[in-house]
Amino acid sequence: MPHLVLPTRALKVVDKAIELFHYNGFHLVGIDRIVKESEIPKATFYNYFHSKERFIEICLIVQKERLKEKVVSVVEYDRNTSAIHKLKKLYFLHANLDGLYYLLFKAIFETKLTHPKAYQTAVRYRTWLTNEIYSLLRVLNTDISFTDAKLFLYMIEGAVIQGLSMGEVDERVIEVFLRGIVG
Repeated sequence: MPHLVLPTRALKVVDKAIELFHYNGFHLVGIDRIVKESEIPKATFYNYFHSKERFIEICLIVQKERLKEKVVSVVEYDRNTSAIHKLKKLYFLHANLDGLYYLLFKAIFETKLTHPKAYQTAVRYRTWLTNEIYSLLRVLNTDISFTDAKLFLYMIEGAVIQGLSMGEVDERVIEVFLRGIVG
């Protein structure tokens, strides 16, 4: 998919909606609230985005691209950092409830039936992230399987759920997993 180019005003609406969706969910935030809090006419909203489904998809694409930039900066450009430390950074980047991944994670549960294109955006990100994790794990141990990368992703998502239910993330989980990988 080519990069999404939005006018500044439309991007401000997306940013406001991302915040609203993050804290309130996709079903509890309607177009009326978005236009009110963004201080734009409803007609302008529909001129930019056409429908709530397309708007949610755009919000998730923007969030996904922002998160991918952070992941790439950790994986590709942080050359003086070991693979273990890169994996830890990815874990904590994604397990952060105030971080960029939380909205994509939430979308998996809230949009599958009502907004399938938005759901696919979140699923595609998870697949991409799993591939990035797999590449880093292979640096540590060439006998790693893709299933191990999926397990790492599931640990991230378990940490998100743990953060929601307990208010904190147990850091020992990532340490134990990585010790098991390295041997």
